[in-house]
Amino acid sequence: MIGAKDVHDVNYCEYLELCYEYLGFWKVARSKFSNTCGESTDIEYSDLCSGSANLFGCAGLRKKQYCVLNRQYSKEEYEALVPKIKAHMDAMPFAGAHGRVYKYGEYFPAELLLLAYNESVAQDFFPLTHEEARAAGFTWREPERRNYAVTLQSGDVPARIEEVGNSILEQVVGCAHARPEGHNNDYDNNHEGSLSSCKHNCTTAFKVIPAELQFYRRMRLPLPRLCPNCRHYARLAKRNPLRLWHRCCACNAITGNKEHGTSGYKNTTTHFHGEESCPNKFETSYAPERPEIVYCESCYNSEIA
Repeated sequence: MIGAKDVHDVNYCEYLELCYEYLGFWKVARSKFSNTCGESTDIEYSDLCSGSANLFGCAGLRKKQYCVLNRQYSKEEYEALVPKIKAHMDAMPFAGAHGRVYKYGEYFPAELLLLAYNESVAQDFFPLTHEEARAAGFTWREPERRNYAVTLQSGDVPARIEEVGNSILEQVVGCAHARPEGHNNDYDNNHEGSLSSCKHNCTTAFKVIPAELQFYRRMRLPLPRLCPNCRHYARLAKRNPLRLWHRCCACNAITGNKEHGTSGYKNTTTHFHGEESCPNKFETSYAPERPEIVYCESCYNSEIA
């Protein structure tokens, strides 16, 4: 967020003020429970509206004001009608999954979302299993079974880009996470990358397009062996999780410390704590069981800066 002031539960926004449970776009003020309503003010329960003011339950409007459910009202009619709607929302709330009750002041129910949980970026940032998503009240979309006629298995893809001819553009390459044709269930049980264990919405196969092949050749990169979906999740797996752990600085100086553990790294210069272990504690996205050595800012700067 950029230029946000007095906001709560908002995201992907710029220059917001006095907004609550709002998502997307810029220059918005006094808006609640809405999405992507740029350059607007006093918006509630609305979606994809722009340059507007005083909207309630509207979608796709542009340069409008005093509208309810996309219907135009006078200022006086609007100000009299909206409080009645809010009172009705409290008196007869929407009953969602798992007994959840949505009165006025709640964001749109999850079961009304157009996308299933595993089709949205929520799965990228906060991954859930099918069972966990269902238990939380989200919908889930099972991947379609695809029957592509694979003409080249991933194991037969040349390791060096120099060995790849233009004929690759005509091939249907099987994803390395998919079970090759002819393998039995033992393949799934013995291969971590098999389709049965892949949770990446694997497409099972893919093709290489001309511009992509030109890029690989120019950068001297090998051809991929995973489908685009599996490649995407492989990149996400390299990011740290959206979680913080309380940890001690791993700088043990000379004496070492059981609380800090043994970093295995020998300092190249004297730090502020001398020969004793660093006393600094902090929060980090690196979990304690990870192999990386995590220093506090002061010790890190002593070694690097």
